[in-house]
Amino acid sequence: MVRSMMATNNNGSQASASKENPLSISWHDSAWIPMLSPANVLDYFSERTNPFYDKSCNNEIIKMQRLSPEQLNNMTGVEYILLHAQEPILYVVRKQHRHSQQQVTPLADYYIIAGVVYQAPDLYSVLNSRLLTSLHNIQSAFDEALSYSRYHPSKGYWWEFKDKEDKKREDKSKSQGSKKKPEEMSSAFQRQRVDMLLGELADKFPPKFAQPKRGDQPVPVEEDKKPGEQAAQVKEEKSEDGPNQNHSSSGSRSNQSMQPPEKRMKLSKQS
Repeated sequence: MVRSMMATNNNGSQASASKENPLSISWHDSAWIPMLSPANVLDYFSERTNPFYDKSCNNEIIKMQRLSPEQLNNMTGVEYILLHAQEPILYVVRKQHRHSQQQVTPLADYYIIAGVVYQAPDLYSVLNSRLLTSLHNIQSAFDEALSYSRYHPSKGYWWEFKDKEDKKREDKSKSQGSKKKPEEMSSAFQRQRVDMLLGELADKFPPKFAQPKRGDQPVPVEEDKKPGEQAAQVKEEKSEDGPNQNHSSSGSRSNQSMQPPEKRMKLSKQS
């Protein structure tokens, strides 16, 4: 029971601390945003629903007594002033403690961007955040470097990056194999570019069409033959002509052998 009570108290304290942190909250009133100006921005900031506004400040006293804002210089205590205005989007309001007409102590700054009120972080919060971020990055870099280091009693220390890279590649291949990306539809820009490229190719290499006359059979289109194909056709024609020539020469020889010896002599003399 005691532990549960302590846990609940700790949770309650953490929740209250997170609620009290003004750097993590913002406030706005949509009814005021269209008509914000340097003349009424302090009235907008002094709305009772604004969590950044201190209702015990001198501005509230002047507002209740309907006095002029110039009376703030004659009072002491917490007050709000308009520090900077960049119409129509940026206004900076400062919370300060006035000790006298010439002595004031700044307490906090609030900036209003597009009607939304935020508290500006103080120097301690900025430095703390930057230091934590840098320390986290340095620690992650050391951890990454430590994963590549190797040690053996006989060899000592050395760096090895191949195993890590191979593991990463295997993990990527496994993830790609397990999760296949769905096919994406082509965009209008891609389709138009492809049509343009196809049109350019068609202009450079136009197709050939044969227009037959009336009553004639369609004429086959002669395609441009490559030099290799032409050489193969020449060889085929030579191979077809070769046996015919051999056959004719063998026929002439057989005819000469069938002729009588007198005619052979005459033919040899004539030749």
